[in-house]
Amino acid sequence: MMQINIKNQLFLLIVLCVLISSCTAQNKKDGKKMDNHKEHKYTNKLINESSPYLLQHAHNPVDWHPWGEEALEKAQKEDKLLLISIGYAACHWCHVMEHESFEDDSVAAVMNKHFVPIKIDREERPDIDQIYMNACHLMNQRGGWPLNAIAMPDGRPVFAGTYFPKERWLKVLETFIDLKENDFERMEQQANQITEGVRNSEMVGLNTKPVENTNEDLLTVFQNWAGRIDFDKGGRAGSPKFPMPSNYLYLLKHYKATDDDKALEAITSTLDNMAWGGIYDHLGGGFARYSVDAIWKVPHFEKMTYDNGQLISLYSLAYQETKNPLYKKVVYETIEYTKREMTSPEGGFYSSLDADSESVEGKFYVWEESEIDTLLGANAQVFKDYYTVKKAAQWEHKNILYRTQNIANVARKNKLSEAEVERLIDEGKKILMKERDTRIRPGLDDKILTSWNALMIKGLVDAYRVFGEQEFLDMALKNANFLNKKALQKDNRLNRNYKDGKSSINAFLDDYALLIDAFVGLYQATFEEKWLRKADDLMQYTLAHFYDEKSGMFFYTSDVDNPLIARKMEVTDNVIPASNSVIALDLFYLGTYLYKDDYKEKAKQMFKNVKSNVLKNGPFYSNWSILMYYLVNEPFEVAIVGEDWKKVRQELDQEYLPNVFYLGGANEGDLELLKNKKIEGQTTIYVCQNRVCKFPVTEVEKALKLIKE
Repeated sequence: MMQINIKNQLFLLIVLCVLISSCTAQNKKDGKKMDNHKEHKYTNKLINESSPYLLQHAHNPVDWHPWGEEALEKAQKEDKLLLISIGYAACHWCHVMEHESFEDDSVAAVMNKHFVPIKIDREERPDIDQIYMNACHLMNQRGGWPLNAIAMPDGRPVFAGTYFPKERWLKVLETFIDLKENDFERMEQQANQITEGVRNSEMVGLNTKPVENTNEDLLTVFQNWAGRIDFDKGGRAGSPKFPMPSNYLYLLKHYKATDDDKALEAITSTLDNMAWGGIYDHLGGGFARYSVDAIWKVPHFEKMTYDNGQLISLYSLAYQETKNPLYKKVVYETIEYTKREMTSPEGGFYSSLDADSESVEGKFYVWEESEIDTLLGANAQVFKDYYTVKKAAQWEHKNILYRTQNIANVARKNKLSEAEVERLIDEGKKILMKERDTRIRPGLDDKILTSWNALMIKGLVDAYRVFGEQEFLDMALKNANFLNKKALQKDNRLNRNYKDGKSSINAFLDDYALLIDAFVGLYQATFEEKWLRKADDLMQYTLAHFYDEKSGMFFYTSDVDNPLIARKMEVTDNVIPASNSVIALDLFYLGTYLYKDDYKEKAKQMFKNVKSNVLKNGPFYSNWSILMYYLVNEPFEVAIVGEDWKKVRQELDQEYLPNVFYLGGANEGDLELLKNKKIEGQTTIYVCQNRVCKFPVTEVEKALKLIKE
């Protein structure tokens, strides 16, 4: 990534005097949010938006505009700088800055007089967020939310930072008011330099050199990765710790391909410690977005659907391989949380729960020892031992529920059987959950995003295949049908968002890529070919409107969107896999199922373009590494044809078989590989590779032998 050299330039003062506090808000005190029940003194243009985050700011004294032609034209007409503030509804430090600065009349007066203020929900408009976050990284080598940028009237950024206390924020505003008045030419130069850096960052060129993918490449990826892993506590070494599900989904495949016990250790240490840690909601299920420390104890309490959908997949597949009952428990509790708190009556999945309640981060989730003593009485000590509850507390004078010892130790200390401890813990959880439900709840961001819903579909499908619970598949199918009705247009164009009957934002590459992946997953769970056909319809639309012939990669925005200052690509995998890595895998899946060799060739070219980075930076290219795994280990196409296909597939799903693509059904269907495969009166299993099938069998054990030989 290109970095902006700001030494001896006009922004040196800002960097030294202002940015030193940016992105380090974790040590600050929270402030009180405005009372939403008061009669509102101010109302701005955000009042007509559907995003809960934008509506949170609709009664600020700041004259906020949503992103759009009106705001951009106003800036041009009045010759004002844009002030672009980006966040999301569950963001704790977004709330803090709102209270300290955006609810303050004196700050608002400065912003309104000299700038055109624009508020953006990063979850609705990740394309805009990507541009100004790139600018923030170029200037500061780090980023975060809230993200606050100052830009020229045409949108070119001249400055970007994150959280600022009120007085520092005023200094930023005053500095740029002065610069615009007295040194506009140098500000123009800076805008051009930063914009060039934004345009060049994460853009990938076409690699025309021959590339061979080998088992040695898989070993190289892990060798270069292993030094960054915390094998004791799991996750990436150091703090903060993010779940990063795609990392461990790949490492599961790596372990099966190489039998490298260190890879399995990286997986199990991460999943065990997360499931014991405070990042997991032990009463209600589901995971918070990340842990601020190195041991998964203190979470940043916001709970995001994109994390939990992926973690359902990860814990399901890890259970499939290890049979660890803890992983099954996490899956069931997280799905129950999703059903109870994050599902709309129509079957859509809401976006997130806030980190705050009553303007205090984590207040909904933490406990005083005396509360637990009162609620649980004589059984309180067992519960406190199990969940590390102390009189002195462990965070902000409260207790976060987390585990540090196994049930055998708790049983021994309290002179009870393990079964009795389990019973008391289950009873205690129900009592505390009932009490917690009387508290003021964190805010719910009830917008429904196509890409995040697709991740939850995939999680539910994986859980259904591993555990056989029909309810999991029913939830996935209801959501898929909801998206087909509310997000999918007649020309196969998608919308990104839905709330209160309104769906207004054209979808981005991640929406298409992740929904295609979810539909392929639904096919493998149901053998209903309509899901493959829908996936292919979406792929053809994506190729028509996102594909870049010059590079062989895909742009994040479609060619029907209004252009921004840069048309970006998303390449590196993060908390959500990069849309380019997902679409590359989609091409490989559909190419395999539908015999579309051009799809597979496109996937191979995309991997060629990034392979050198994959080998060096495994944690940030883990989803790409899954594609490399398939390129090295030719997948098996296992066709199951006959009335008992479901029973046979469920038996096969008792084992983790990462290199198998399933297809079939009661009848042959229309897929090329299934033609002439039905034998009347029996259910037949065909184990194939590269469209060539071995002798058919009828017993699962024999099929497994053919796969493993």
